[in-house]
Amino acid sequence: MFNKVILVGNLTRDIELRYSQNGSAIAKSAIATSRKFTVNGEKKDETCFVDITFFGRSGEVANQYLRKGSKILVEGRLQFEQWVDQQSGQKRSKHSVIVETMQMLDSRGEASQGGYSDYNDAGNSSQGGGYEAPQPKAYNQAPAYAKPSPARMPENNLPEIDINEDEIPF
Repeated sequence: MFNKVILVGNLTRDIELRYSQNGSAIAKSAIATSRKFTVNGEKKDETCFVDITFFGRSGEVANQYLRKGSKILVEGRLQFEQWVDQQSGQKRSKHSVIVETMQMLDSRGEASQGGYSDYNDAGNSSQGGGYEAPQPKAYNQAPAYAKPSPARMPENNLPEIDINEDEIPF
């Protein structure tokens, strides 16, 4: 079976970052997508709100760079969640998206470049819109299957970024 979702929209709230007992990052937020259409000559606007969850390094990157209102493209899989509401005792359910890849569509030089930034769980990054810029060290990590040398990593296990803020394309 195939389960793939691609959404473009704006974050409806800041990223909520937490860590599991084994130290893995779990970041949650929601995205609002909209579509405009016409029915019988009347223009209508429909908005859809979807909860999204990032895991691992992509959750830390999302927490660092994204805020409420940030424009983002997420690619991932749809997940169905069920629980019992503790207040009413009723069964509740919802669909959410587990993010596998994200592209931050807002950028500082957006008006002049039209560029965007791409980040996925494997730590790979690429630029769109034909714009090639130097990559921040945070994105130039070894593949997920290669374990970095402990001597190169600070104690908080986040890579040290030594880059001029003007070189970051978003």
